[in-house]
Amino acid sequence: MAEATMPASPPMNRREFLFYVWGASIALTLAGSGGAILWFAYPRFREGEFGGEFPIAASALPAPDAPPEDHPDGRFWLVNTGDGVLAIYKVCTHLGCLYKWVPSNDRFECPCHGSKFEKDGTWIEGPAPRNLDRFVIRVLDDRGQVLAETEEGDMNRDPAAGQPVEIPAGAAQIRIDTGQRIKGPLH
Repeated sequence: MAEATMPASPPMNRREFLFYVWGASIALTLAGSGGAILWFAYPRFREGEFGGEFPIAASALPAPDAPPEDHPDGRFWLVNTGDGVLAIYKVCTHLGCLYKWVPSNDRFECPCHGSKFEKDGTWIEGPAPRNLDRFVIRVLDDRGQVLAETEEGDMNRDPAAGQPVEIPAGAAQIRIDTGQRIKGPLH
């Protein structure tokens, strides 16, 4: 019986070769571009940079009657209200100006349009549409376990959201997460 032989496939011609090279180069270009976009767009916040966490020793917190403590790298004011600690975002809720603490008036004042806020960020007067925004605070013990934390949420709907965090006994460190902002309630 005669064996069936497979016909030999014709050799690749120049057009097919260039088509495969072109397709492979397009695929590599798209993969490289996609990888570069993802690498650029993926947030890489480090500790101590805005967008990341800021560790502060519990022993270094301001006293309840002390003026707010400025943290320019994190763009926040650390305030001890007596009821607890707040980390208040340093950007005015009106048009984004950087407001200042005015010790003679014992309040925050925005130099751009005159909005005024109490020590805890509550709106007093001016064109700002809401109270100042706050950051999430976590209180940790010496083993790194969370003892207390700012409750997240919408301060307009949930009165517990963004409230001052009490510093419990055994607290070793607080961490301000500048990547988690809580918008101040409308007034």
